[in-house]
Amino acid sequence: MSEVTAELIDRDRLVAGPDALTRKRLAQGLGMACGMLTASTGNRAFDLELLHSFAHSRMTSAPALALVALVVAIMSFVWTPGVNIFVWLALVCACHAMSFETARRLIDMPDARVVVTEWRRRFIATEFCQGIGWAMVTALFVNVPDTTARVFVLFALMLIGAMMSLLSATVPLAVYAGLAPTTVAVVLYMNPVWHENAWPIAIIAIGAQFFFLILAHRLYATSLSSLAFRLEKESLISELEEAKANSDEARRRAEDANLAKSRFLATMSHELRTPLNAILGFSEVMTGELFGKHAVPAYKDYAKDIHASGEHLLMLINEILDLSRVEAGRYELREESVSLSEIVEDCLRALSLRAQKRGITISEAIEGRLPRIWGDERAMRQIALNLLTNAVKFTPYGGHITLKCGWTQTGGLYLSIRDTGPGIPPHEIPIVMSSFGRGALAQKNAEEGSGLGLPIVKGLVDLHGGTFTIESELRAGTEVTVTFPADRVVEAMPHFQPERRPPSPRRIIRRAA
Repeated sequence: MSEVTAELIDRDRLVAGPDALTRKRLAQGLGMACGMLTASTGNRAFDLELLHSFAHSRMTSAPALALVALVVAIMSFVWTPGVNIFVWLALVCACHAMSFETARRLIDMPDARVVVTEWRRRFIATEFCQGIGWAMVTALFVNVPDTTARVFVLFALMLIGAMMSLLSATVPLAVYAGLAPTTVAVVLYMNPVWHENAWPIAIIAIGAQFFFLILAHRLYATSLSSLAFRLEKESLISELEEAKANSDEARRRAEDANLAKSRFLATMSHELRTPLNAILGFSEVMTGELFGKHAVPAYKDYAKDIHASGEHLLMLINEILDLSRVEAGRYELREESVSLSEIVEDCLRALSLRAQKRGITISEAIEGRLPRIWGDERAMRQIALNLLTNAVKFTPYGGHITLKCGWTQTGGLYLSIRDTGPGIPPHEIPIVMSSFGRGALAQKNAEEGSGLGLPIVKGLVDLHGGTFTIESELRAGTEVTVTFPADRVVEAMPHFQPERRPPSPRRIIRRAA
């Protein structure tokens, strides 16, 4: 990547947020980078990449080229003496060894010490030497009049030209340097037969050299395109990684802020409850007129309003503190063996009068002889009370509530409460499950509420390792289900049976006669 492109991309990274201006600048930087790649001028990183690609191809193809040279030498024994063949094979192998060593030195050298123009000249020189070495094969067949030998030479030179074009495509001048000697050799070698029947073969051989040049140019353009695409991909990946890092950092800060808020509210229990206790106590004294009747009767009504408002505020503070302790991980469960069915029945009795005033009928379906469960009694009571309160609150006059409690298929216990209220739209279920979240129908039809009941229930159920689900249908009602895992069910202990030990053998004492 060039310095100009790096500067543009680094400048874009300083812009906060993936807005339109950032995307426009990134596109401009990538367009300029692609233009510089295709132009291949003044881009050191680009030139180094091409040189390394050339060196790798030369190192990996060295055994194949040596094998081709050996095969050509062996087949040449049919037409020429062996001494000339050995000299030619040694010359070709020496050229390949020089090319291999040059490529190896470039690979081992640090990029900071590489002079691009110097190494490009070296590779051009080695390719020219290899082209001369392969062109010398025509000298072995100068005095051979056999047409088959000429076809063999042309086929060998065309094969070598194709291989050199493919291997040297990343350095175009090296392709020209490698094909020039072989092309000249083909022209000189086929000169005596221009007026014979072999001239079509000569034209095809010479035309193949130009075809190899075009092929090398296409490969070079493909290499440029692949490098441009790779640059674009790396730039986009870096942008995505940066955006992900920013998102993770923002999420971490939000979580830290939320945790700090929860910890702050969890530690404010004494500071918030103390003045409220005074307000509730004195307002209750004033309402009961313990120190004499009020001179103005309206003061008694004011005291009742103060006491009711204080109770509502205390309930709201208690809910906020409970939710904050749950979110901050500071809610400690005081676990013991409790009866889920008894807790549900107690909560049902506490809300039965309120349900009767609204004309709501409640039907129970509690399985008999349910085992006790290991959990926090206060938390479970709050779970059942919040769910029943919501059911009574959202069920219209004359509605019906169904309460079920029993076994689950996995051996745990469940509590299900279904009402005939207005229901919750599917897209509002995440809203009602969030803190202070209330649905649209709840805001219109329900009584006052803080929107903390269901989040508290969800947090307490999670602390017990259970699950909490909501199934609702508009104008049909809502059903909430709480399940507790089987490992919290306290099985009945078997009756204790003392271990029976075998009777000890009696000791028989024999008296001497």
